[in-house]
Amino acid sequence: MPALNRFVFEAVLAQRDELRHTPGGIPAIECTLDHRSMQREAGGERRVECELHAVAFGEVALALRATEVGVPLHCEGFIARRYRTGSSVALHVTRFMPIETTKGN
Repeated sequence: MPALNRFVFEAVLAQRDELRHTPGGIPAIECTLDHRSMQREAGGERRVECELHAVAFGEVALALRATEVGVPLHCEGFIARRYRTGSSVALHVTRFMPIETTKGN
């Protein structure tokens, strides 16, 4: 059975680079996701704030390019090295959708 590497993350699109293409001609885009939430841990509540580097390829990259910075997103994908020879990780976004928000009264 293959090892599980599935990541689901809700965050705001904090920064987005320009669309580029891989040497094979596949659209690619890098971005930063900003996450803030309260999580249950060891019977208590923990405030979580973090930034996560993310990358998307193909149709997902094209759709992300059309998404405005500041929009909250529900992202799905997997974790892999950010660079082939590095040790830091990035979320490889394979699917995302904007999260509907209600503007204050």
